[in-house]
Amino acid sequence: MKKALTLLVSCLAMLTAMAQTGSFDVNINSASYFSVQVPDGNYRITVTVGSKKRKAETVVRAESRRLMVEDVKTARGQLIDCSFIVNKRSPRFLMTAKDGIREETVRLKDREKSYLNWDDSLTLEFNGPAPAVSRIRIEPDTTATTIFLCGNSTVVDQNAEPWASWGQMIPRWFDSRVAVSNHAESGLTARSFLAGNRLEKILTMMRPGDYVVCEFGHNDEKEHLPGDGAWYHYVYNLKVFVDKVRQAGGHIIFCTPTQRRFWQDDNQHIKDTHGDFPAAMRSVAERENVPIIDLNEKTRTFFETLGYEDSKRALVHYPANTYPGQDQPLADNTHFNPYGAYEVAKMVVQGMIDLNLPVVNGLRDDWKPFDPAHPDDFNLFRWYDAISLDTRKPDGN
Repeated sequence: MKKALTLLVSCLAMLTAMAQTGSFDVNINSASYFSVQVPDGNYRITVTVGSKKRKAETVVRAESRRLMVEDVKTARGQLIDCSFIVNKRSPRFLMTAKDGIREETVRLKDREKSYLNWDDSLTLEFNGPAPAVSRIRIEPDTTATTIFLCGNSTVVDQNAEPWASWGQMIPRWFDSRVAVSNHAESGLTARSFLAGNRLEKILTMMRPGDYVVCEFGHNDEKEHLPGDGAWYHYVYNLKVFVDKVRQAGGHIIFCTPTQRRFWQDDNQHIKDTHGDFPAAMRSVAERENVPIIDLNEKTRTFFETLGYEDSKRALVHYPANTYPGQDQPLADNTHFNPYGAYEVAKMVVQGMIDLNLPVVNGLRDDWKPFDPAHPDDFNLFRWYDAISLDTRKPDGN
């Protein structure tokens, strides 16, 4: 049975905008949430972890389960300051039109409306075997480079256990010079992402030199209107991303879609299920000189290295009654669990390194080169569940 978190929402969330940043003395000794209302933007967070009275082991996540600080162990009396950038956003934004400036909104799905990613507060989650936090400092930041993420359920900050995606794991590897702003959502295609004003929201937030990373394909291949398919509407929409991001002074990066855990008859090799979509994305990348990270091939190697049975350990495969109220087994061959998402995030970071992107100068000192043919041991991976649980499958497949 999974242990739920104790929910602690700070009364500081009721303060006015002028008083919502600064330093806060706290006494957090159990799994808890801390929340303050702030305007949209990037915030430099400095968390003092450790205790004068005991040993501690603390994990820090932000908003919808974004991993920021992983398992900091402190001896009795030892205090460590951990700094990172959290991007906070709401669905609202101002857009310049022919008739002047008007307020627009991102078209959220119903289930998104309860996500911590989209509310008016910046929320920190403290977790781990023995968390201890004594001080939190929150400061607006205007210097960090921001990586904006666009995509579907394999990218989104999954709001609830046991689901996870690489977009919510990748912040763990960047220091306070880099922010990650994840605008992906389950079930989206390149077309529906654009139609939902998500790219427009990004463009109002980004500054010249920021990055926009796009991974689409899983759901695009199921669109069947006239002209749909890999070589027409899909490549057209990818070109829209390229043009708009570059016009705003940003850097565009493509990621081919992650593999599904579908096996050929020999149960040794992954069966391609994305048709021409990876090739179509590669063709746009070559024509438009877009850096590309081939997650399609990297995740193929990852699954085949783990093998037919152990590859389940990277996805939402759990027997009945693993979670409260879960009376049926979970067997999803598309959506990652925290271990799988963590490994795919490392594939993305290594892809950025291989492309010599300047943003990797903001990697943390403990980053080590990653090869999907030699993944981390899933038996050693530790994840401490958040309070939010939803065993319903995310949209898309």
